[in-house]
Amino acid sequence: MSDSSINFSQARKIVIKVGSSLVTNEGKGLDQLAIADWCKQLAELVKGDSVQGIPREVIMVSSGAIAEGMKRLGWTHRPKELHALQAAAAVGQMGLAQMYETELRACGLSSAQVLLTHADLADRERYLNARSTLATLLEHKVIPVINENDTVVTDEIKFGDNDTLGALVANLVEADALVILTDQKGLYSEDPRKSHRAQFINEGQAGDPALEAMAGGAGSSIGKGGMITKIIAAKRAAGSGASTVIAWGREPHVLVRLFQGEAIGTLLSAVTPKQQAKKQWMADHLQLRGSIAVDKGATEKIRSQGKSILSVGMTAVLGEFTRGDVIAICDFEGVEFARGLSNYSSTEARLICGKSSQDFEKLLGYSAEPEMVHRDNLVLTGR
Repeated sequence: MSDSSINFSQARKIVIKVGSSLVTNEGKGLDQLAIADWCKQLAELVKGDSVQGIPREVIMVSSGAIAEGMKRLGWTHRPKELHALQAAAAVGQMGLAQMYETELRACGLSSAQVLLTHADLADRERYLNARSTLATLLEHKVIPVINENDTVVTDEIKFGDNDTLGALVANLVEADALVILTDQKGLYSEDPRKSHRAQFINEGQAGDPALEAMAGGAGSSIGKGGMITKIIAAKRAAGSGASTVIAWGREPHVLVRLFQGEAIGTLLSAVTPKQQAKKQWMADHLQLRGSIAVDKGATEKIRSQGKSILSVGMTAVLGEFTRGDVIAICDFEGVEFARGLSNYSSTEARLICGKSSQDFEKLLGYSAEPEMVHRDNLVLTGR
């Protein structure tokens, strides 16, 4: 990699997506040897060297449920009917989850199956609930294995491919890196299966329109996505500051070598650093649904030390907002000086305003985040 490239050895939170053709060995059934190898590499990443003293966290986004279901049902061609796809997914999901559970446990790791739909990530409250669940799993050293919930989705809410799902999960957990393992060594100027003039692309910039124009749209007969979906996924992931690598899933020790800093596959770098991307998004909101005011002590700590906003320092709640909305933070004189993502709705905020987090369960009926706004979701506006 060049000096300007992202060094993946510094990536702490990683989302890895593997495609159907790899997981199922081109539709022949779940490839136990391949899955076992990836699981061993995941274990090495999680148990290996930390990044600045913080252990790595890894999330797996795995295709393969429909392909495995087709194999178990004896179908040789991918059906077009939605109910048939849902049935295949229901059958195949059993084997897919069991395979990952078995192989990860053999490596001394616990796993969890997480099924998502587009609606889960489009609805802000469900989005935050999914994020909290994944954060809790990672905190307990559990490897989440994520797939689209193909058994319940309809045409209107399908992601369409797990490349998109991988990018949305990267945004969801604010990952440092997205790795898309595919049946090609990376991105080429043309389809190398059809043209001998195809040139390999070592690196580029996520979101570059020229890459989308160059990419082919056809995928394998087993999966649904092609290289174009991977380029668009990299563009999506870059929105929250995550860079993407597209690499061959059969490359020996691909994950370990990649996160040791070796240049493998095609790197599509995010232009905006991770924290800057999220904070710029919050600062750029033109309309806010509400605000909270904090006392003088809280104002000074937030401004000088970047502290989280606790309910005990709140003095007022204005407007109507829901959990996950961007709200204004006003000082003791009523002047906005920061913005942040609210962990509670305006109704809940009024109940906990000025109260200790120890009282949350009594006041709200449940206990969630101790902060009204976490410092990682806070940006000073300088107003």
